[in-house]
Amino acid sequence: MYNPQLDTFICVAEAGSFNRAAERLYISPPAVIKQINLLEGKLGLVLFERTHRGLNLTEAGRSLYQDAKYIVQYCRDSVTRAKNAAREAENVIRIGTSPMTPAQVLMELWPRVEEVSPGLKFQLVPFENTPENAREILGNLGRNIDVVPGIFDETMLSLRQCAGLELSRERICCAVSVHHRLAGREMLSVTDLYGEDFMLMRRGWSRYVDLLRDDLLQNHPRVNIVDFDFYDLTAFNRCENSNCVLMAIENWRYVHPLLKVLPVDWNWTIPFGLLHSPEPSETVRRFLDAVNRVVDGPGSA
Repeated sequence: MYNPQLDTFICVAEAGSFNRAAERLYISPPAVIKQINLLEGKLGLVLFERTHRGLNLTEAGRSLYQDAKYIVQYCRDSVTRAKNAAREAENVIRIGTSPMTPAQVLMELWPRVEEVSPGLKFQLVPFENTPENAREILGNLGRNIDVVPGIFDETMLSLRQCAGLELSRERICCAVSVHHRLAGREMLSVTDLYGEDFMLMRRGWSRYVDLLRDDLLQNHPRVNIVDFDFYDLTAFNRCENSNCVLMAIENWRYVHPLLKVLPVDWNWTIPFGLLHSPEPSETVRRFLDAVNRVVDGPGSA
């Protein structure tokens, strides 16, 4: 951070002699003299008047002495601040958030998480929900983002090479335009979907969605299943613009202002929780343990 010869210079200035400074520094007097000579040569200044009575600071030496003490103390304080910042950063959980991965549920849990594990802090990291981002972020959790809240199952965890802490089982609902004929209902039945275009994620994305798909194909063939590839705003816009019905969960109720999320009187659910690295850092592990204790959940998938 600074030339360590300044420490020797300050010690000599305060001790008044090379010998006393050497005793304080636990080095030999010749070593002290050598450091002062090197400092004077590097600066092009004479810092001490050498007399038979001892050492006296020159005008340049007195000026440097005052500044040197400030420089040394400032550098020490800088290192302290840097270490404090590093310790603080170690306790920060970076939470990825997007319209399809809202952090609201986690924010509601946070006060209790802090009680269980004091000192943890969070930082929201917004990202655009695209297929490319999903692959990049979920495949590299722990690098720029530590956890992402969202729905998942074993298939998706394997596909994205991440792990998941289940917080709840979310009921699979339906989203419809506020102008749709079903928008006035408080609860739907599966028969309400007869004749409707029902948007479902393509087969292989989620075992839970595939089970729902199979049930509809076998027992409710009048529901017209429409495949799509990815949950993003395009899918929500398509639902609103084409008057389709979109498979959704309650946590997505604020994604699109012109869509209404309605429960359905079936028993289909899907896990919701925190996606994280298979090998989380100690801080993230502490956070996940705290969350697990708060929700009394089943643990990591």
